[in-house]
Amino acid sequence: MRWRDLTEETRRALARKLEGLYGQECEAAAFDCLAEDKREALLILLRRLSELGLWDAVRRIDNVYGIGGVGMSFTSWPLLASSLRGRRDFTTLFANHSDNAGGFLERGKLLASLHFLHTDSNALKWGVHFDLYNPWASPLNAWRHLLHEKLRGETPDWKSIRKAL
Repeated sequence: MRWRDLTEETRRALARKLEGLYGQECEAAAFDCLAEDKREALLILLRRLSELGLWDAVRRIDNVYGIGGVGMSFTSWPLLASSLRGRRDFTTLFANHSDNAGGFLERGKLLASLHFLHTDSNALKWGVHFDLYNPWASPLNAWRHLLHEKLRGETPDWKSIRKAL
C-alpha cells in the first residue's frame, strides 16, 4: 500500500504527523518510504487510537515499528497525560517501565491492549505499543503477558495484533 492508495480520510488523519519522519519532507514521502510492517503498524495504531478518540493527541510521529512489537514513538500535544489519567479505560498501575517517566495501560480488552509510556518528565515524548495479552484482563492473561513478553522477550508483530483486533 502506498500513500496514493490510502483513503482521503486516512491521508487527512496522517497529515503533518509524518513530516520529517526518517528525513522525509512530506507525509506522502514518509509513508511511502516505510517498510510494509511499519505501514501496517501505523494504520493499525491510527485506527485504534481514533476509535478511542486519542489520535488527535499525536502531534508528530518520530518512529514506527511493526516487527518486534507494534508501536510508535511520538511527540504529543500537552494534554495527553491528563486525558489518559481521566479515563476509566486506562490505568497507571503497573504501567511504568524503569526507563520511563510514567505510563498508562488499557483496561477492558482481552487481547491487543494499548500501553502508553512517556519518556520525559514533561510528558510530551511518548511511546505507545500493543501488548498482545492484556495483564488487566484476567490472572491468566497477566501470566501470559509475564511469560511471553517479559520472561521470553516475545513481542507481537503487526499480523498478530491485526488478528487479535
